[in-house]
Amino acid sequence: MLTKRIIACLDVKDGLVVKGTKFRGHEVVGSVTELADRYREQGADELVFYDITASADGRTVDGSWVEAVARRIDIPFCVAGGIRSVEDARRVLGAGADKVSVNSPALERPELISELAEQFGRQCVVVGVDSLRSAAGDWTVYAYTGRTETTQAAGRSTMAWIAEAERLGAGEIVLNCMDRDGTGDGYDLVQVAAARATVSVPLVASGGARWARHFPELFLATGADAALAAGALHRGELTVGEIKEALAFAGLEVRR
Repeated sequence: MLTKRIIACLDVKDGLVVKGTKFRGHEVVGSVTELADRYREQGADELVFYDITASADGRTVDGSWVEAVARRIDIPFCVAGGIRSVEDARRVLGAGADKVSVNSPALERPELISELAEQFGRQCVVVGVDSLRSAAGDWTVYAYTGRTETTQAAGRSTMAWIAEAERLGAGEIVLNCMDRDGTGDGYDLVQVAAARATVSVPLVASGGARWARHFPELFLATGADAALAAGALHRGELTVGEIKEALAFAGLEVRR
Protein backbone atom coordinates (compact mmCIF):
# COMPACT_ATOMS: atom_id res chain seq x y z
CA MET A 1 0.00 0.00 0.00
CA LEU A 2 1.33 3.45 -0.91
CA THR A 3 2.00 5.90 1.89
CA LYS A 4 -0.70 8.52 2.32
CA ARG A 5 0.72 12.03 2.48
CA ILE A 6 -0.27 14.81 4.85
CA ILE A 7 0.47 18.23 3.39
CA ALA A 8 0.32 21.38 5.48
CA CYS A 9 -1.14 24.23 3.44
CA LEU A 10 -0.06 27.82 4.02
CA ASP A 11 -1.96 30.61 2.27
CA VAL A 12 0.31 33.63 1.98
CA LYS A 13 -0.85 37.23 1.67
CA ASP A 14 1.46 40.23 1.99
CA GLY A 15 4.22 37.94 3.25
CA LEU A 16 2.17 36.44 6.12
CA VAL A 17 0.17 33.22 6.46
CA VAL A 18 -3.61 33.78 6.49
CA LYS A 19 -6.72 31.59 6.72
CA GLY A 20 -10.31 32.23 5.80
CA THR A 21 -13.56 30.35 5.22
CA LYS A 22 -14.72 29.48 1.71
CA PHE A 23 -11.85 31.64 0.39
CA ARG A 24 -13.13 34.75 2.22
CA GLY A 25 -12.48 36.66 5.47
CA HIS A 26 -8.78 35.90 5.69
CA GLU A 27 -7.07 36.55 9.01
CA VAL A 28 -3.35 36.46 9.78
CA VAL A 29 -2.31 33.26 11.61
CA GLY A 30 1.49 33.50 11.66
CA SER A 31 4.73 33.99 9.78
CA VAL A 32 5.76 31.87 6.81
CA THR A 33 9.01 30.57 8.31
CA GLU A 34 7.58 30.03 11.80
CA LEU A 35 4.76 27.82 10.52
CA ALA A 36 7.02 26.04 8.04
CA ASP A 37 9.28 25.10 10.95
CA ARG A 38 6.31 23.95 13.04
CA TYR A 39 4.87 21.59 10.45
CA ARG A 40 8.24 20.19 9.45
CA GLU A 41 8.87 19.35 13.12
CA GLN A 42 5.41 17.79 13.46
CA GLY A 43 6.19 15.39 10.62
CA ALA A 44 4.38 16.85 7.61
CA ASP A 45 5.29 15.01 4.43
CA GLU A 46 5.20 18.18 2.37
CA LEU A 47 4.25 21.84 2.56
CA VAL A 48 2.41 23.90 -0.03
CA PHE A 49 2.45 27.69 -0.14
CA TYR A 50 -0.16 29.66 -2.05
CA ASP A 51 0.44 33.36 -2.62
CA ILE A 52 -3.31 33.80 -2.85
CA THR A 53 -3.44 37.28 -4.41
CA ALA A 54 -0.52 37.04 -6.86
CA SER A 55 -2.59 36.06 -9.91
CA ALA A 56 -5.36 38.51 -9.04
CA ASP A 57 -2.76 41.28 -8.65
CA GLY A 58 -1.04 40.38 -11.92
CA ARG A 59 2.29 39.59 -10.27
CA THR A 60 4.46 36.57 -9.49
CA VAL A 61 5.13 35.11 -6.07
CA ASP A 62 7.83 36.89 -4.04
CA GLY A 63 10.94 34.71 -4.12
CA SER A 64 12.45 36.09 -0.92
CA TRP A 65 10.26 34.05 1.42
CA VAL A 66 10.63 31.00 -0.82
CA GLU A 67 14.41 31.23 -0.31
CA ALA A 68 13.92 31.70 3.44
CA VAL A 69 11.80 28.54 3.65
CA ALA A 70 14.27 26.53 1.55
CA ARG A 71 17.09 27.43 3.95
CA ARG A 72 15.14 26.18 6.97
CA ILE A 73 13.38 22.94 6.04
CA ASP A 74 14.39 19.59 4.59
CA ILE A 75 11.04 18.31 3.31
CA PRO A 76 9.56 18.91 -0.16
CA PHE A 77 7.51 22.02 -0.70
CA CYS A 78 5.40 23.42 -3.52
CA VAL A 79 4.78 27.09 -4.35
CA ALA A 80 1.93 28.74 -6.26
CA GLY A 81 1.19 32.31 -7.15
CA GLY A 82 1.05 34.04 -10.51
CA ILE A 83 3.38 31.61 -12.28
CA ARG A 84 2.70 32.38 -15.95
CA SER A 85 5.80 31.19 -17.78
CA VAL A 86 8.74 28.82 -17.77
CA GLU A 87 10.90 31.70 -16.55
CA ASP A 88 8.57 32.40 -13.61
CA ALA A 89 8.72 28.72 -12.65
CA ARG A 90 12.50 28.63 -13.04
CA ARG A 91 12.85 31.50 -10.57
CA VAL A 92 10.64 29.76 -7.99
CA LEU A 93 12.38 26.40 -8.39
CA GLY A 94 15.75 28.16 -8.33
CA ALA A 95 14.78 29.76 -5.02
CA GLY A 96 14.44 26.27 -3.55
CA ALA A 97 10.90 25.01 -4.20
CA ASP A 98 10.53 21.37 -5.27
CA LYS A 99 7.33 21.88 -7.26
CA VAL A 100 5.32 24.71 -8.77
CA SER A 101 1.57 24.88 -8.84
CA VAL A 102 -0.46 26.73 -11.45
CA ASN A 103 -4.13 27.58 -11.36
CA SER A 104 -5.61 30.71 -12.94
CA PRO A 105 -2.74 31.23 -15.44
CA ALA A 106 -3.23 27.65 -16.68
CA LEU A 107 -6.95 28.29 -17.17
CA GLU A 108 -6.07 31.32 -19.28
CA ARG A 109 -3.42 29.46 -21.28
CA PRO A 110 -3.61 25.67 -20.84
CA GLU A 111 -0.44 25.09 -22.89
CA LEU A 112 1.47 26.51 -19.92
CA ILE A 113 1.08 23.09 -18.26
CA SER A 114 2.80 21.35 -21.19
CA GLU A 115 5.56 23.94 -21.33
CA LEU A 116 6.36 23.47 -17.66
CA ALA A 117 6.23 19.66 -17.87
CA GLU A 118 8.53 19.62 -20.89
CA GLN A 119 11.04 21.93 -19.22
CA PHE A 120 11.09 20.59 -15.65
CA GLY A 121 9.40 17.17 -15.77
CA ARG A 122 5.80 16.53 -14.88
CA GLN A 123 6.78 15.54 -11.32
CA CYS A 124 7.42 19.27 -10.72
CA VAL A 125 4.09 20.46 -12.14
CA VAL A 126 0.99 20.66 -9.96
CA VAL A 127 -2.34 22.02 -11.18
CA GLY A 128 -4.53 23.56 -8.50
CA VAL A 129 -8.28 23.60 -9.14
CA ASP A 130 -10.71 25.82 -7.22
CA SER A 131 -14.03 24.03 -7.57
CA LEU A 132 -17.53 25.05 -6.52
CA ARG A 133 -20.83 23.23 -6.86
CA SER A 134 -23.14 25.10 -9.22
CA ALA A 135 -26.87 25.66 -8.84
CA ALA A 136 -27.37 22.83 -11.33
CA GLY A 137 -25.55 20.46 -8.97
CA ASP A 138 -22.38 19.88 -10.96
CA TRP A 139 -18.88 21.19 -10.15
CA THR A 140 -17.37 24.15 -11.94
CA VAL A 141 -13.96 25.81 -11.85
CA TYR A 142 -13.28 29.32 -10.57
CA ALA A 143 -10.30 31.57 -11.26
CA TYR A 144 -8.62 34.51 -9.48
CA THR A 145 -10.17 33.46 -6.17
CA GLY A 146 -7.65 35.31 -3.98
CA ARG A 147 -9.82 38.41 -3.92
CA THR A 148 -13.62 38.69 -3.80
CA GLU A 149 -13.70 41.32 -6.52
CA THR A 150 -11.63 39.26 -8.97
CA THR A 151 -13.21 35.82 -8.45
CA GLN A 152 -14.85 34.60 -11.63
CA ALA A 153 -16.25 31.42 -13.12
CA ALA A 154 -13.79 29.93 -15.58
CA GLY A 155 -16.48 28.42 -17.78
CA ARG A 156 -15.16 24.90 -17.29
CA SER A 157 -16.46 21.73 -15.71
CA THR A 158 -14.17 20.61 -12.89
CA MET A 159 -13.92 17.03 -14.08
CA ALA A 160 -13.33 17.99 -17.70
CA TRP A 161 -10.62 20.44 -16.66
CA ILE A 162 -8.68 18.03 -14.47
CA ALA A 163 -8.77 15.44 -17.24
CA GLU A 164 -7.39 18.02 -19.67
CA ALA A 165 -4.74 19.12 -17.16
CA GLU A 166 -3.53 15.52 -16.81
CA ARG A 167 -3.42 15.11 -20.59
CA LEU A 168 -1.36 18.30 -20.92
CA GLY A 169 1.26 17.08 -18.46
CA ALA A 170 0.17 17.80 -14.90
CA GLY A 171 1.97 15.48 -12.50
CA GLU A 172 -0.45 16.11 -9.64
CA ILE A 173 -3.89 17.64 -9.13
CA VAL A 174 -4.89 19.58 -6.01
CA LEU A 175 -8.68 19.78 -5.75
CA ASN A 176 -9.71 22.75 -3.61
CA CYS A 177 -13.36 22.19 -2.70
CA MET A 178 -14.46 25.77 -2.11
CA ASP A 179 -17.77 24.87 -0.46
CA ARG A 180 -15.88 23.06 2.32
CA ASP A 181 -12.90 25.40 2.77
CA GLY A 182 -12.53 26.42 6.41
CA THR A 183 -15.86 24.91 7.46
CA GLY A 184 -14.57 21.96 9.49
CA ASP A 185 -17.31 19.78 7.99
CA GLY A 186 -14.88 17.26 6.50
CA TYR A 187 -13.75 16.70 2.94
CA ASP A 188 -16.20 16.63 0.04
CA LEU A 189 -16.02 12.87 -0.38
CA VAL A 190 -18.36 12.71 -3.37
CA GLN A 191 -16.42 15.30 -5.35
CA VAL A 192 -13.01 13.86 -4.44
CA ALA A 193 -14.14 10.36 -5.40
CA ALA A 194 -15.39 11.68 -8.75
CA ALA A 195 -12.03 13.33 -9.35
CA ARG A 196 -10.20 10.14 -8.39
CA ALA A 197 -12.22 8.27 -11.01
CA THR A 198 -11.34 10.92 -13.61
CA VAL A 199 -7.54 11.16 -13.33
CA SER A 200 -4.74 8.68 -12.68
CA VAL A 201 -2.04 11.10 -11.49
CA PRO A 202 -1.71 11.75 -7.74
CA LEU A 203 -4.76 13.54 -6.36
CA VAL A 204 -4.63 15.84 -3.33
CA ALA A 205 -7.85 16.77 -1.51
CA SER A 206 -8.28 20.17 0.09
CA GLY A 207 -11.07 21.81 2.06
CA GLY A 208 -13.01 20.99 5.20
CA ALA A 209 -10.71 19.04 7.53
CA ARG A 210 -10.96 19.73 11.25
CA TRP A 211 -10.93 16.45 13.19
CA ALA A 212 -8.48 13.55 12.95
CA ARG A 213 -11.29 11.23 11.79
CA HIS A 214 -11.74 13.28 8.64
CA PHE A 215 -8.43 12.00 7.24
CA PRO A 216 -8.95 8.21 7.29
CA GLU A 217 -12.51 8.89 6.17
CA LEU A 218 -11.14 10.71 3.12
CA PHE A 219 -8.60 8.09 2.13
CA LEU A 220 -10.82 5.08 2.69
CA ALA A 221 -13.81 6.56 0.87
CA THR A 222 -12.09 8.18 -2.12
CA GLY A 223 -8.66 6.71 -2.83
CA ALA A 224 -7.06 10.16 -2.74
CA ASP A 225 -3.27 10.14 -2.48
CA ALA A 226 -2.80 13.07 -0.10
CA ALA A 227 -4.72 15.46 2.10
CA LEU A 228 -4.17 19.17 2.63
CA ALA A 229 -4.75 20.59 6.08
CA ALA A 230 -4.63 24.24 7.08
CA GLY A 231 -6.95 25.89 9.61
CA ALA A 232 -7.08 23.06 12.13
CA LEU A 233 -3.28 22.95 12.16
CA HIS A 234 -2.87 26.72 12.35
CA ARG A 235 -5.31 26.96 15.30
CA GLY A 236 -3.61 24.08 17.11
CA GLU A 237 -6.75 21.93 17.09
CA LEU A 238 -4.75 19.16 15.41
CA THR A 239 -1.14 18.23 14.88
CA VAL A 240 0.28 16.29 11.96
CA GLY A 241 1.27 13.58 14.44
CA GLU A 242 -2.32 13.16 15.61
CA ILE A 243 -3.51 12.88 12.02
CA LYS A 244 -0.96 10.18 11.26
CA GLU A 245 -1.88 8.26 14.40
CA ALA A 246 -5.50 8.21 13.23
CA LEU A 247 -4.42 7.00 9.80
CA ALA A 248 -2.20 4.25 11.22
CA PHE A 249 -5.03 3.12 13.52
CA ALA A 250 -7.24 2.80 10.42
CA GLY A 251 -4.63 0.57 8.79
CA LEU A 252 -3.30 3.18 6.36
CA GLU A 253 0.42 3.53 5.60
CA VAL A 254 2.05 6.77 6.75
CA ARG A 255 5.59 8.05 7.00
CA ARG A 256 6.54 8.33 10.67
